[in-house]
Amino acid sequence: MTRPRELGLPLPGLTGPHNAITDVPGVEVGYRTLVEGEAVRTGVTAILPRGRADVDVPCAAGWFSLNGNGEMTGTSWLSETGSLRLPVLITNTHAVGPCHRGVIDWVVREKPALAEQWLLPVVAETWDGYLNDINGPHVQPAHAMAAIDAARSGPIAEGSVGGGTGMNCYAFKGGSGTSSRMVAHGPDSYTVGAFVQANFGSRRELTVCGVPAGTALADDNPMEDTDWRTPPGAGSVIVVIATDAPLLPHQCTALARRVPLGLARTGTTGSHFSGDIFLAFSTGNPGALTSGFPDGEPGYEQLRFIPWNRLDVFFEAVVHAVEEAVLNALFAADTMIGRAGHRSPGLPVSRLLELVS
Repeated sequence: MTRPRELGLPLPGLTGPHNAITDVPGVEVGYRTLVEGEAVRTGVTAILPRGRADVDVPCAAGWFSLNGNGEMTGTSWLSETGSLRLPVLITNTHAVGPCHRGVIDWVVREKPALAEQWLLPVVAETWDGYLNDINGPHVQPAHAMAAIDAARSGPIAEGSVGGGTGMNCYAFKGGSGTSSRMVAHGPDSYTVGAFVQANFGSRRELTVCGVPAGTALADDNPMEDTDWRTPPGAGSVIVVIATDAPLLPHQCTALARRVPLGLARTGTTGSHFSGDIFLAFSTGNPGALTSGFPDGEPGYEQLRFIPWNRLDVFFEAVVHAVEEAVLNALFAADTMIGRAGHRSPGLPVSRLLELVS
């Protein structure tokens, strides 16, 4: 797979070494992909903010919903405390339950002392029912556990993998995509990474590097030109933002609020039928924001954080990384045929490059 930046598209910003969310130190990503027979096209993605070793160490975190036609569990506790721990999972709409159970089963197996407390996993979803038999019990807790077990740092596969296996974007084959940006703060350097499960947008909206391209690429559009019942633009998008910059929980929420600006650069106007929900976390301040039962003597915690008036460069990094992550998902995904013979065409890269050049 050749990514759009490598093909010369004018994408702004300096990326990390892998141009992935895993450029943020400690972050690990794992997949479990399910492609079986003619109708199963789905899977699970696991994002571990501090890796397996420190899965119980909280991160400052915040979230934002552009449109609530979707699900992300655990957000009430995020709003209450600004504290995130445990693996974050992304899957299909009707597999949230098995994945939630899978996180709990994994913690019971790997961190039994942690499992003695309450567990409120974050599990998010987008709808893959065009290509996948979404109502079948194909995703099981064991698949969620396998995705967590597979989590690694380094380069990440993109396109039709993990939770993105059966997803579509701008009526092309979509799925999983990632990107990163390096940000300077005085003498220090930090990383902002984005991971996108892209399953949104109508073909006519697609914009690449500022060039409206969707109408010119509208000739092969089975999702929107047949009697398929879902409205154009439906599907949903989940975005996870990670950074090692020390931030307050409300500052993480501010990063999550910038995600729609990156999505909009690819053309979407935000369909009512799309659940657009975003999570952002900071791995700075390890050891703070402790959760669980109060043990020992009462004490204090401290949070070191970037001043609010210095956050603009981090907002810019989020916007640019999200835009590129969506394009990376589109460029990586090949044509797929799934349930009931439904076909999702891969992005015609050569034609697109002619339009953008």
